[in-house]
This record gives sequence, C-alpha cells and structure tokens, in this order.
Amino acid sequence: MPLDYSKPLLMGILNVTPDSFSDGGAYPSSREAIACGIEMVAQGADIIDVGGESTRPGSQRVDASEQKRRVIDVIAGLRAELPKAVHISIDTTLSEVARAALDCGATMLNDVSAGRDDPDLLGLAADAGVPICLMHMLGEPATMQEDPEYQNVTREVSDFLLERTEQAKTMGVRQENIILDPGIGFGKRTRHNLELLKNLEALTGLGYPVLLGASRKRFIGEISNQEDPQARMPATCATSALGVLAGVKIFRVHDVWQNRQAIDVAWAIRAG
Repeated sequence: MPLDYSKPLLMGILNVTPDSFSDGGAYPSSREAIACGIEMVAQGADIIDVGGESTRPGSQRVDASEQKRRVIDVIAGLRAELPKAVHISIDTTLSEVARAALDCGATMLNDVSAGRDDPDLLGLAADAGVPICLMHMLGEPATMQEDPEYQNVTREVSDFLLERTEQAKTMGVRQENIILDPGIGFGKRTRHNLELLKNLEALTGLGYPVLLGASRKRFIGEISNQEDPQARMPATCATSALGVLAGVKIFRVHDVWQNRQAIDVAWAIRAG
C-alpha cells in the first residue's frame, strides 16, 4: 500500500530498546509497546516506526536475532490491532530483520545506513514493493559524533542521498517508493543541523519525499539549554512547523498529538 502524501504524515517512534537516547527502556514488555503504538495512532500518527537497535551517538550494534526478538511480537501485535491504512515501519539496517518484520505485518523500511550496512535490504525493498527511507549518516552511530566536518553540509548530504537513490533504483526499488532523510543529529554538529533545517527546501526539491527526524535531538537541547530530552517537545514542534512550510512530507516524532497539532496548523497556513 503506497503512502498518501496529500497531507503531511506523522511517524510515531516506538523504540523497543534498553538504550535509546530519549525513550530507552520505556516499554519493558511487548504488550506495553503495542499499547503505546495504538495510543500514538489515536493521537494522530499515520505510521508507527518500530526499532530494536539504538542508533544514538556512541551506541553499539545489535545482532539480527536480538533485534527480531525485540520487535517481531510488537509488529505482529500492532498489525492485528491497527487499521490497514496505518503503516508499520521497521527501523533496521539488516535485511534479515526487515524480512521477518515484513512477514509479520510491517509495510515500510527505515534504514539509517541507506543500504550501506546490508545491500540486500535494497533488494528486499524492491521485491516487496514497499516504501524505504534512506538516511544520511556520516560514519556509524558508535563514532559519528567524534569529529564531523563538512565543506557544505546541504550539498554533501544532497549528493549522498541522490547517490543512494540511484543505487536503490539499480537494485529495483521504484522511484515512488524512495524517501529521503537528511539525518539530523547523525554525524552532525549543531551548526550543521541548523544549516540543513534552514535549507530544507533544497532537500525537498530533489524530487523525492523527505522525512524529518529532529525530535528531542541534542542540538535542540544545546539551543534551549534543556538537558532532559523529554522536555524538548515544544522546540520539536517548531521544527515540524518549519518542515511543513518547506515541503517535508513525513515527520518522525516521539510526542505525537503535540506535533500533530503543530503540523496541522502549519499545513492549513501553507494550503490556505
């Protein structure tokens, strides 16, 4: 089922991990995670993004078997409870995890490595005919924030994403199923994140739907002097409203109803 881009879409973050930067350990059982996903949809989420591996700065890799143990019951439970119109995304870089997720009800892939960690993931997306999000990241989560530098971050991120789209299409992924994510906070200093947000229209003009994932990120805390990630919701809503006006199609957030409100108002202004 294709994504409907007639209005901005909201992707609720459901990390079933012990160590994610903002919500690690929030759902100690599959039942609690499923209940949270259902609540996110009630609050206005169009997509639930389920992840079993933290990609926060400094995080270590989680193998496929452990990722599957964490996510499969949650995805199957959500698929049994949610309307078919709601997409369930699997946040993974491994084709083994993605295949298992698709088999139990996922309808979208979200790959922070853009097919570099496991090239078979692109072939899987092509064979399954599902949307796939390709994200820019400098390095890998364990080391990405050690010393990130760019000459022109907007141009370099754009060039990377276009190169990965060509690789995806070479593997058989249809153009209409490709989504781009500039990777806010992934191998980027605060000034790089701000430059990308300032130039979002350059990214939305590349010819593909853009996903923005700025929710509760560290750069927001640096600007607002707010160390608690959960207290960064109002600033996240500001980035969501900005993104709507710049043509972003999908917003990946922790705080659903608050961002739904910000996005809907910004959309009404843009459409009006």
